[in-house]
Amino acid sequence: MSKRASSETSAATEDRGSSFCSKRGGRSPLRRSRVEIRPAATEDMAGIRGLIRLFPRQLVQQNLPRASSFFVALSGDRLAGCCALQIYSKRMAEVRSLAVHPDFQDLGVASRLVERCIERAKERGIRELFAVTSQTSFFGRLGFATFRREKTAMFYEPAPHARVSEE
Repeated sequence: MSKRASSETSAATEDRGSSFCSKRGGRSPLRRSRVEIRPAATEDMAGIRGLIRLFPRQLVQQNLPRASSFFVALSGDRLAGCCALQIYSKRMAEVRSLAVHPDFQDLGVASRLVERCIERAKERGIRELFAVTSQTSFFGRLGFATFRREKTAMFYEPAPHARVSEE
């Protein structure tokens, strides 16, 4: 399975200095607790939305995937992180909506969430997996790479309320 990463942001990651949020000083009891990764349930969506809202400049807030696309990281009953695998076709899927609560950053939670998405993609026979991210070194450590510049994601953002006139 080939993996691709571009340079735009859609992930709030936490491993080895790639955090978007400032770290809290010292180790809290929360940081020492065990974190479990599991598929998300419909009941988890409110917490997922709340976690994603912590990163308004980094994560797309609208059109989130369904709960069945997400994995969640839990410490006891506390949501520590989330990540989704959005499958577009039998061939291609995206790792997206990766967020880790600041209390659980630098513990490898983001890596574990992405690894679960990679496992699911392999189980489903997905051949290409990509992530739209500014955290290329984080995804690079997990095996994502650009390949010979053969494909580049390009984005166009129209001006607000722009109208196309028909002539």
